[in-house]
Amino acid sequence: MPLIKSKYNRRPWYFFNGHFETIIPSLFYEVGGVNYERERLELPDGDFLDLDWVRGGNKRLIVLSHGLEGSADRHYIKRPAHYFSQKGWDILAWNNRSCSGEMNRLPRFYHHGATEDIAAVIDQGLAAKYEEVILIGFSMGAGMQQKYLGERIPDQRIIGAVSFSVPCNVQNSAEMLKIGANRIYENRFISKLKQKVLEKSEHVEMPVDLEVIKKVRSFKELDEAFTLKVHPEYKNANDFYTRITSDQFLPNIKIPLLIVNAINDPMLGDPCYPIELAQKSKNIYLEMPKKGGHVGFTIPGSSWSYMEFAADGFIDEVILSQQTSRLPH
Repeated sequence: MPLIKSKYNRRPWYFFNGHFETIIPSLFYEVGGVNYERERLELPDGDFLDLDWVRGGNKRLIVLSHGLEGSADRHYIKRPAHYFSQKGWDILAWNNRSCSGEMNRLPRFYHHGATEDIAAVIDQGLAAKYEEVILIGFSMGAGMQQKYLGERIPDQRIIGAVSFSVPCNVQNSAEMLKIGANRIYENRFISKLKQKVLEKSEHVEMPVDLEVIKKVRSFKELDEAFTLKVHPEYKNANDFYTRITSDQFLPNIKIPLLIVNAINDPMLGDPCYPIELAQKSKNIYLEMPKKGGHVGFTIPGSSWSYMEFAADGFIDEVILSQQTSRLPH
């Protein structure tokens, strides 16, 4: 499909660059008007996931997937939950292991390629007999849903997906976080994840060296000291990054998928913009606003962001219109 010309071209005047567009919403934005109903989903491996629902008795469902160290309570999840629940959709916003406010049971946490978890969530949603399901993901959650859609044939009721600020190539995104001011993001993520490992070690036997964990300063170091210890199916860090990254699965996706990655996103390098694939694919649509930062896309004077409008437009103009065109005449 041709690349989509972005309609996002006006950020607040005081958002001077991609860092401001990323950091200010993350630190200060809050969203009201969303009342979740929580459900605990028990997993086959003995762990659990907490699902936050907004139910309105609708026949169609949107599944929202958050980013690294996020949750269903983040502003970028609550905002589309509020927006689309007002437009006739039920909402299922799920929390990755350890992200719901309660520590998970097993030594492992989550990662970009943990599609067994998003699959369990989606299956739970499908079991509720919805007629149409759409997936919307942000950052890590977007990469996870892309890998899910590309590595299997999804239920025919899953009719489309939208992804924002996607690290389509995990290795590249990790490398971007080592450059200049981008280190503030890596440092923040690493600090939170290290604290989780140390906290969990007080209650769960962990197959890791805690003294090494305390000294970790990068994602690769954390993956070598922790992730590979609890996920022995991966040979080393490079094998881990190679197998979990979502870009290799994009050509296999058979339903409409919109990817919206801002050019000034500080966490994404060139491999995270699948331009050539989008130009050749019938199902992959790529929008690259010049501005927006990482999961930012703030609109001056609006309680919504550009992400809600971009998703809504794509759902109406592409996903639902394709569904209508397939109906028998």
